[in-house]
Amino acid sequence: MMTSRTNSSNASGGSIASVSALVAIFGVLALIIAGRTIDHAMGIQAMTFIALATAFLVGTGLWAGNLLDRNPFDESRYEDTLVKYGVFASMFWGIAGLLVGVIIALQLTFPNIFYFPELGWTNFGRLRPLHTSAVIFAFGGNVLLATSFYVVQRTCRTRIAGGMWPWFVFWGYQIFVVLAATGYLMGVTQSKEYAEPEWYVDLWLTIVWVAYLLVFLGTLWKRKEPHIYVANWFYLSFIVTIAMLHIVNNLSIPVSLTGTKSVQVFSGVQDAMTQWWYGHNAVGFFLTTGFLAIMYYFIPKRVNRPVYSYRLSIVHFWSLIFIYIWAGPHHLHYTALPQWAQTLGMTFSIMLWMPSWGGMINGVMTLSGAWDKLRTDPVVRMMVVSLAFYGMATFEGPLMSVRAVNSLSHYTEWGIGHVHSGALGWVGYISFGALYCLVPWLYKKKALFSKSLVEWHFWISTIGILFYMISMWFAGIMEGLMWRAYNEYGFLEYSFVETVEAKHISYMIRALGGSLYFSGALIMAYNLVRTALGHGAAEPVEAKPDPYATPEPRTTLVPAEWSDSMSIMNKHGLLERHSLLLTVGILVVVSIGGLIQMAPLAYMDNTIEKVDGMRPYTPLELMGRDIYVREGCYVCHSQMVRPLRDEVERYGHYSLAAESMYDHPFQWGSKRTGPDLARVGGKYSAEWQVDHLKDPRALVPESVMPPYAFLADKKLNFDRIAERLRTERMLGVPYTDEMIENAEGHLYAQADPDEKGYDHLDSLLEQYDGA
Repeated sequence: MMTSRTNSSNASGGSIASVSALVAIFGVLALIIAGRTIDHAMGIQAMTFIALATAFLVGTGLWAGNLLDRNPFDESRYEDTLVKYGVFASMFWGIAGLLVGVIIALQLTFPNIFYFPELGWTNFGRLRPLHTSAVIFAFGGNVLLATSFYVVQRTCRTRIAGGMWPWFVFWGYQIFVVLAATGYLMGVTQSKEYAEPEWYVDLWLTIVWVAYLLVFLGTLWKRKEPHIYVANWFYLSFIVTIAMLHIVNNLSIPVSLTGTKSVQVFSGVQDAMTQWWYGHNAVGFFLTTGFLAIMYYFIPKRVNRPVYSYRLSIVHFWSLIFIYIWAGPHHLHYTALPQWAQTLGMTFSIMLWMPSWGGMINGVMTLSGAWDKLRTDPVVRMMVVSLAFYGMATFEGPLMSVRAVNSLSHYTEWGIGHVHSGALGWVGYISFGALYCLVPWLYKKKALFSKSLVEWHFWISTIGILFYMISMWFAGIMEGLMWRAYNEYGFLEYSFVETVEAKHISYMIRALGGSLYFSGALIMAYNLVRTALGHGAAEPVEAKPDPYATPEPRTTLVPAEWSDSMSIMNKHGLLERHSLLLTVGILVVVSIGGLIQMAPLAYMDNTIEKVDGMRPYTPLELMGRDIYVREGCYVCHSQMVRPLRDEVERYGHYSLAAESMYDHPFQWGSKRTGPDLARVGGKYSAEWQVDHLKDPRALVPESVMPPYAFLADKKLNFDRIAERLRTERMLGVPYTDEMIENAEGHLYAQADPDEKGYDHLDSLLEQYDGA
């Protein structure tokens, strides 16, 4: 016994030392960067990391110093303190993310009130990625961390593996969230939807995520249950696939190791395919399989019933993760992506309906024999309604992937309504249900502080969801029909700004719906805090002395029709008994679709047609493009004219793949709150453009565009323009040595040809045709 305890203490000390050393190394690197950088934003990001890393190291030191002879990683007890931290981090980030969502909804509804011309960091383009990252990765990510750490311990009947490493995963993830969020406010973004953080934040998240995978696998390896429970299949697929998606989609080369800016490895068509392979599957594996894992544990546990069908669980799992990975190209219908890829994405998207509904049916039917709980338990009702929203969203998604439907729905508010019906109804409600379950369980309380507050939360937020999604459905369909409407003379009936004006009432209803949903989250947070404090009905229960002595009730772990003689199921049992084999199987299955879709684009000659006159961006054009990215213009504008009659008449010739071949990353966009900008150059005078940037509503009263008056006083920083061109050349952009050497002179020649740039004007015109 003494030897075992000594070994355990040594292992604990080793994990504390290794985690501290890793954080200290990155802290030193951040200190070096802070001292050498000429990039103001990078300096702030480096100092932010140093402050957070220092707080972590000091906190760890003080905590370890008070341990004395106590083993903080006692293998006879579950690590529930970590889960408690995850629960309250989820609440905090959820409220923050929803608050930002309400603010940006109000900005689009009342732009004259909620925009501040001199505060560029409060504009919609900066706040929108802050909102999406906060609700998806900060709130959703912390819910997944907390629930996965809780579930894997209970279903394996062992303490989570890794000693201090699970704590590194938790705090490292919070550091990622803070760096990403503060970066967005400063305009530090690589403009890839749902993957906006820059290279150094991506690198840190990769390290944290690998640690997460190893901790989760380590717990499965030392489990005391013979089989890996179904919820853990889904958690494992989420962790493995997100790792793959994150690494491939964020491949980039930093312009400088002491600067924020990087250049994406992929460009144009290849980058579009890679981004939506990532973007759709971030939804598929972060917001679907991870939360299906929650469903497969918390619903059976809450109603004390077995999972409805073990067979259906197996079919649901493997078909879902195989089909989902193919569906990304349906975001790129009618674009310059080859049509074979678009059709492949549409086909698999339609097929995806079947496994998605299989999972929904499995979850709902788990209530068989306990249907009365829908009436008596609002937490169960919330989780079951989440499955209804999941079923609705996974029917609507395949519908919108059909080319004919997509031609109307894409770039409109319909997509926003679709996303939020799934995010608020499915992800939000299943998360809230899990949090309502966890807090009484973790704090050993008989019940929540107030059951009636859960009822209030449910009904207020449900009304909010309905207001939100119905208003956006109405606005999106109306908008799409107005874009393609013609008058009796054969001309387009409406200007773009008339479609913006027509959405105002829908925007008001959307803001009201978001506010109601946000109010429900505040009610939940209040209820959970009071529960943790033991107020109201949250009376304490007697703690069990040995958590391993009373394993999970078999009714909640064993599916309804389980039998040791099930031959086909026993073959699958081989995977359930070997975590490494299960991991490899998942990786193989999810890799197939991406390889088949993306690899040909790099080798097929007809992927990018040959077009005369294509040239790389001039240095000044690159700087302008960086401002476009920094200010988040990509979230409201597209740069892809589709070969549809109304778009060609409204914007000009349809876009060609060659036009974006030097775009690292691509800027095709996914939403048109404002018009397409692919051919806007030369359409308006320079004076009009300047005045429009300063005060959009002075020229177009119906506009909801943010003001950019602050840009007039902001000096353009092009100190690393030569390094930027050199990095782009590494990735195939044909910049010559002379272009790189004269980059600064060419920038002045185009910006100020009569004064500073006069000497380089001839060189600019010679090397950049049509500049």
